[in-house]
Amino acid sequence: MNLPHRLLPGLLLALPLAAAAQDAVRIEKDIDYLGGGRKEKADLYLPAKAEGGKKFPGIVIIHGGGWTGGDKGAAREQNIGTNLALRGYVGLSINYLLATTNQPTWPQNLHDCKTAVRWLRQNAARLNIDPDRIGVIGGSAGGHLATMVALTGPDAGLDPKGPYGEFSCRVQAAVDLYGPAQVRRDHVMIGKPRAEAEETYQAAEPIHHATKDDPPMYILHGTGDKTVPVEQSKILAAALEKAGVPHKLLIIEGAPHSFHLQPKQRDLRDEIIGFFDQHLKR
Repeated sequence: MNLPHRLLPGLLLALPLAAAAQDAVRIEKDIDYLGGGRKEKADLYLPAKAEGGKKFPGIVIIHGGGWTGGDKGAAREQNIGTNLALRGYVGLSINYLLATTNQPTWPQNLHDCKTAVRWLRQNAARLNIDPDRIGVIGGSAGGHLATMVALTGPDAGLDPKGPYGEFSCRVQAAVDLYGPAQVRRDHVMIGKPRAEAEETYQAAEPIHHATKDDPPMYILHGTGDKTVPVEQSKILAAALEKAGVPHKLLIIEGAPHSFHLQPKQRDLRDEIIGFFDQHLKR
């Protein structure tokens, strides 16, 4: 089902952008990207018009929420998806399996994110996507999962067997918005205390996966973050530097934990979308 942009609640956009988006962005809600009767769905953000026959890059958008909450249609994800579509990208904002006390989700939550990458490739012809130009972006826990999508190839043993197993999970660029680089305390996502599952916890931490063949990454973090310390992004940047992964780190003075592409401290649209342009619009 297509919904006009003006009907979406809670979208935190500047007025000129909101007005422009009404005719420039198409939104398809509740896409069944996982199949198999899964309740987790996705929202598509599509440019309303083709760019002279050019194919669009695709971007998977991963919400935050501590791996236990959050939603694909939250204000941040709507802001990201709409801004990407306005600049010539197809955005896929996904829900993924969330952890509860009785339901650990690692690595199924990562599998869902990787399946979203495959889904874009499987549907590339219909959506006019270039399957060789796929990126990922996420905030907070979504930043962690986006980073894991970018840094883990088949050798890590974290690719799902299916669906769409004939397609690659690899991305060509990634943006991490204030995601944790380490799982610093026992977490229901894994379902066991770290003392009983050290290898599993390490496997869930991006800093242990960086290799020189990983795609470029842009990391952004605010100094006002009281949920994920800014040092987590510095630790990730150091791991990428050591491995020889191209990356950028932007520390935003005063920015809180959760922000989209237009926080009051600084308009980040040209920074973030410009990064994707550099690596996905060749």
